[in-house]
Amino acid sequence: MITKIEHIGIAVKKLSESIPTFEKLLNTKCYKIEEVRDQKVKTAFFLIGETKIELLEATSPESPIAKFIEKKGEGIHHIAFAVENIEEKLSELKQMNFQLIDEIPRLGAENLYIAFLHPKSTNSVLVEICSNNLSNK
Repeated sequence: MITKIEHIGIAVKKLSESIPTFEKLLNTKCYKIEEVRDQKVKTAFFLIGETKIELLEATSPESPIAKFIEKKGEGIHHIAFAVENIEEKLSELKQMNFQLIDEIPRLGAENLYIAFLHPKSTNSVLVEICSNNLSNK
């Protein structure tokens, strides 16, 4: 079951330039900057109510974010939904014929377990599923 919008990911060229823009726009401070090395990305987070805005800067030209910006420019990259049991939700989504990019959850920013759905199966929207923990199977 999806419990909320966890965050909206926005691809940016430079966090150093984008953070002040979003602090002014959202009237709140960035509360965390974090690098996720295996995803070749540096993130910055803002909290608006229960939803976060995640700015994403590539740390390598081979990063999915670098490729996204090269192809489409800066902008909304993905929407992330929180779930209680990520393995169960991925299994359910697969049974409903959604194309999974990640069949097995991996650790992402803010110590969340994450998995992505392919935009081909979600009306061209990159969807991320997030959970605070894995089940104890």
